[in-house]
Amino acid sequence: MTEQQSSGSPSDEGLAERVAGFTDRRGVLKLAGVAAGAGVLAACSSPPVPSGGGGASPAGGAGGAGADGIPTSEIPVGGGKVFPDSKTVVTQPTAGTFKAFDAICPHQGCTVGSVEGGKIICPCHQSHFDDNTGDVVSGPAPTGLTPKTVKVSGSTLTVS
Repeated sequence: MTEQQSSGSPSDEGLAERVAGFTDRRGVLKLAGVAAGAGVLAACSSPPVPSGGGGASPAGGAGGAGADGIPTSEIPVGGGKVFPDSKTVVTQPTAGTFKAFDAICPHQGCTVGSVEGGKIICPCHQSHFDDNTGDVVSGPAPTGLTPKTVKVSGSTLTVS
């Protein structure tokens, strides 16, 4: 009986090692998938732009924005910031001049991705819009971005 146990034991150990190897690889792959998914979610999230109606405030935006708006310092001069949660892009074409537009590209409904060199850029099909007027500069978009109202009060702004 000792011979059967010892002769059967190596194959049982081999099977156990193979099962452990699969389990370890699966565990690593699952962990990698969770980590990648968390990274994507973190990259896509940003605080919402507060509305002028005294609604919700942004959740932990840079500079600790309160219920009254977001700090104007979050919007760079000659650039802008996209707020995907509220589907809004806010720009500051020149110092002290703030503009806001619907961040949904009229071409195929993608959310614009950035503001660079005086242009709001849609990453899907490379439509470019003027950061001061929202008009189409280039690309397949048939019309410009819909303007929104910006109200500046001191060092904060709200969009409606």
